Amino acid sequence: MTYDTVIVDSHVILPQGMVDKNIIIDEGKVVGLTNDLPACDTKINGNGLISIPGPIDTHVHYGVYSPINEAAKTESHAAAIGGVTTMMRMLRLGDPFSNSLQAQLDAASQNHYVDYAIHASIFTPEQIKEMDYCVNKGITSFKIYMNLGGEIGHVYMDMPPNSSKLVAANVDVTNEIVEQTVKTAASLGCPVLVHAEDYESCGCGIQTAREKNQDGLSAWSESRSPEFEAKAIKTVSKFGRDYDCVIYFVHIGSEKALKQIQEEKKLGTKIFVETCPHYLTLSYEKQNGYLAKVMPPIRTENDRKAVWNALSTNQIDTIGTDHVANQLKLKLGGDDVWSALAGFPGIGTVLPIVLNDGVNQNKISLEQFVQFTSQNAAQIFGMYPQKGTLEKNSDADITMIDLKKEKEVTSELFGGFSDYIVYEGRNLKGWPVKTIVRGELIAEDFEVIGKLGHGKLVPRTIKK
Repeated sequence: MTYDTVIVDSHVILPQGMVDKNIIIDEGKVVGLTNDLPACDTKINGNGLISIPGPIDTHVHYGVYSPINEAAKTESHAAAIGGVTTMMRMLRLGDPFSNSLQAQLDAASQNHYVDYAIHASIFTPEQIKEMDYCVNKGITSFKIYMNLGGEIGHVYMDMPPNSSKLVAANVDVTNEIVEQTVKTAASLGCPVLVHAEDYESCGCGIQTAREKNQDGLSAWSESRSPEFEAKAIKTVSKFGRDYDCVIYFVHIGSEKALKQIQEEKKLGTKIFVETCPHYLTLSYEKQNGYLAKVMPPIRTENDRKAVWNALSTNQIDTIGTDHVANQLKLKLGGDDVWSALAGFPGIGTVLPIVLNDGVNQNKISLEQFVQFTSQNAAQIFGMYPQKGTLEKNSDADITMIDLKKEKEVTSELFGGFSDYIVYEGRNLKGWPVKTIVRGELIAEDFEVIGKLGHGKLVPRTIKK
């Protein structure tokens, strides 16, 4: 028979190590690995590149500062250039899911270059009652924001489709909401993603810092101390144990938080840990201005090294970006760190940053790189073995990387909504050069060549 595509002459990364095999693709699936060259319609020459299972960005905010029908185009474009084949959206709606979820799904459905999945954020008791509604739509993971409440409950929700107006809200994610979300998720067999910062402590910390007229990223970090992360981790981990729920801590970037998580694991909580490229590369001690303002804050050089150590020893499971598709005029809308917007874009740079600073520095192996960027995420979030591996019958999501490729980072490179990037001007070695989603070549050599709308929602089911 004649197959759709065969990738020849690449080094394929499998869980057991690297193999030099040709990859046979048909109808969007991996048919198998071979030493032969079967008949095919398209032959892709790997030229000695490394083929990895398509990376999954576990943590992407888009649809907040531009509507999802537009944001899906721009941010999946950036994802494709950056070698990410599946992006997991942090959906934020202020009203019941039965009111507005379907409109969001419809508006996104024809506007992605790469595949996508969704985590639903929970803010209200009404939304807790509708978590099963989300599950029936293929959304099987839920996010809680322990950083939002009281004096610091302000948040921007996702815009309605075709709107361009920011949707500001004030929320109170009390311990009661946290507990009930965990309890309900456990009964549904779903993991809960947790932004672990205790909002009452952070509110006091910010008030104190502002009264002292402190400014800068160091003041931002001090006002939201790692102690406040540890406090929230402790609170929600207890609920996780009580209800036998899987807890997934997002964007962990401090030594204190990592240590607290180890303590909670010893007590029996089922925990997975995500970090982000900025906690591996940036510290407030070396970063000027306000561009790198994020929640939780970037910390000290010691913290940064501790995160690398935790990653290299597999205490961390995934690397997500916490990508926020915002623009400079909003980001730096005031005169100090307190008025700057938290969050920045990162989906285009996650692979080159971790390849440059990790793989090429021998801090992590290529096999670990695949676990942190693809395999573990697929397993945790119910997409494995459809995603996260290049086994027979898996989706043919393949990113081909050149470990020797050097390129300077610019915000224009990715074609996203954002007009800046925190890594502007950095020369990185190790880049994705081909992005293949379900057998289709979507991006090649920093240019998107695939069809808009090829990206589809990944249906996730619960394995109880």
